Amino acid sequence: MISAIIVAAGKGTRMGTNVDKLWLEVAGRPVIAHTWQKFNDAAEISEIILVVRDGMQPHFMELAEQFHFQKKFQLVVGGTERQDSVWNGLAAVSPQTEIVLIQDAARPCTTLELIAATILAARETGAAVAAQPVTDTIKETVDGKIILRTVDRAKLWAVQTPQTFRLEVIHRAIAAAREKKLNLTDDTAACELISQPVQLVKCTSPNPKVTVPADLPFIASLLR
Repeated sequence: MISAIIVAAGKGTRMGTNVDKLWLEVAGRPVIAHTWQKFNDAAEISEIILVVRDGMQPHFMELAEQFHFQKKFQLVVGGTERQDSVWNGLAAVSPQTEIVLIQDAARPCTTLELIAATILAARETGAAVAAQPVTDTIKETVDGKIILRTVDRAKLWAVQTPQTFRLEVIHRAIAAAREKKLNLTDDTAACELISQPVQLVKCTSPNPKVTVPADLPFIASLLR
């Protein structure tokens, strides 16, 4: 069985004060509705766990009814940090789950092909992540003002979501991070703590995340 955890409990502070980016309308529906639709449509996914802020449950139930999402889902209250929200989501997946995908709710352009590719890679390796090679020249700085050195971009990849794992792998990895009292914003970073290899799955089409207002026109054009 394959489960998907959509992490939708963040506040998105970079979007602006009192703005919940997940509910901004893009290409005819809220951002979160596009993301949910992709995983609702993915044939491999058996259930969806949405990790949400407490008090938002009625809004998600209304969304499911409005857009006729048919796949089995449940709503789980998020934690203080993203890692806590993922942990809460993992606790809610079906006992029959073998593979779990973790997805940013604010990444609505993820394709069905990418979802399937990360599942295949996770079956092979135990852990996999959607990613793209870095194409910009990267500079390292200490103070944010003066360049220290140029970093070899040939070895650099920007990771995205879905991040996909055998369930026992990601459970052990995040448990290790919690035991060490580390707060990691990337689930594959937890895999490094238990020496778990993570396979890179190259994105063949744009898979951006809604972070700042300037992201919206580009994402809208992709969704249309």
